[in-house]
Amino acid sequence: MCSMSKSVLGLFAGVLLLASSAEAQFKNGSQPTELNIPRVSQRGSVTQRIGLTDITINYHRPMVGGREIWGKTVPYGKVWRAGANENTTIAFPDDVTVEGKALAAGTYGLHTIPDKEQWTIIFSKNATSWGSFSYDEKEDALRVSVKPHAAEAFEALTYTFDDVKPESAVATLRWEKLAVPFQIGVDVKAVVLRSIKHELRSVGGFTWAGFDEAAQWCLDNNYNLEEALKWENTSIQNEDRFENWETKSRILTAMGKKEDADKALATALDKANAIQLYVYARGLQRNGNTKRAFELYPQVPKKDPNHWISHLALARVDSNKGDFPAAAKEMTQAISGAPDTNKPFLEPLLKRLEAKDDINK
Repeated sequence: MCSMSKSVLGLFAGVLLLASSAEAQFKNGSQPTELNIPRVSQRGSVTQRIGLTDITINYHRPMVGGREIWGKTVPYGKVWRAGANENTTIAFPDDVTVEGKALAAGTYGLHTIPDKEQWTIIFSKNATSWGSFSYDEKEDALRVSVKPHAAEAFEALTYTFDDVKPESAVATLRWEKLAVPFQIGVDVKAVVLRSIKHELRSVGGFTWAGFDEAAQWCLDNNYNLEEALKWENTSIQNEDRFENWETKSRILTAMGKKEDADKALATALDKANAIQLYVYARGLQRNGNTKRAFELYPQVPKKDPNHWISHLALARVDSNKGDFPAAAKEMTQAISGAPDTNKPFLEPLLKRLEAKDDINK
């Protein structure tokens, strides 16, 4: 094709697109056909993670430019590209719901049918076309109806993610003084569980920690506890430790198996070192189980009588008894042996003890 023919073709295509309310590139109404040059409606992208699922909208951003947008530049009752230039696309790496309706993982062309009171949001299986000019309803994967509402002004068309929650977010088209929201939901637990199982087949499955972390996630979410117990047993088989026995005890408690949970916890405490036992007891104290905490603090020095954490444990015991001179002596020894990074946290405790102030309150 000669250069003259290309120029005429580009001008002709540009005139057609301009007549169809597309964003023109050149002042004469034509579109570039050969060169990569800046566009009037510049490209934008926004991503929101829900759980482990990254939802991404890619679009081009037309400007209001003094025009009357709704019902004029963007006609009511007709399919609109929800942006400018090529298809606006929305990508879901996992299955989702949109306004409560199921939508499979994939990349979709995002189109709309605007109206004054209600918009139709369309997810098309075709995500590689220009605008909505070749849109075919037969390629729809999903349609949902939503309510637009008045909002702050946006000169450039913008997509945002609002009302972000652990398992959902609201994607919102914003342009001129209108907002068009649609809610996206993700079955986060199912996605995370699938991801965990995959990771345990890789590097994460070669250590005690990987299986322990997998079991702890299930425990924290009260989800898949039977498999969590199996994973914790595998963690223990990989390496017998305080951490995985303690996690196992909590899983068994959540499953209502108190006797087995008590046995697992006893094993965990037997395997704990001085720091682990102190930290566990301190956690009990902070959570209100003071009685059990002060049963465990005296056992810390039995793990390592010369460790600075053992002196800290005894300082708490003596302070609880009201024996502040003994507590201050233990705290002084704790400070003497503690790493420099810990001293700033211990020194105020010593001052409190010297002032006869119980450090456990």
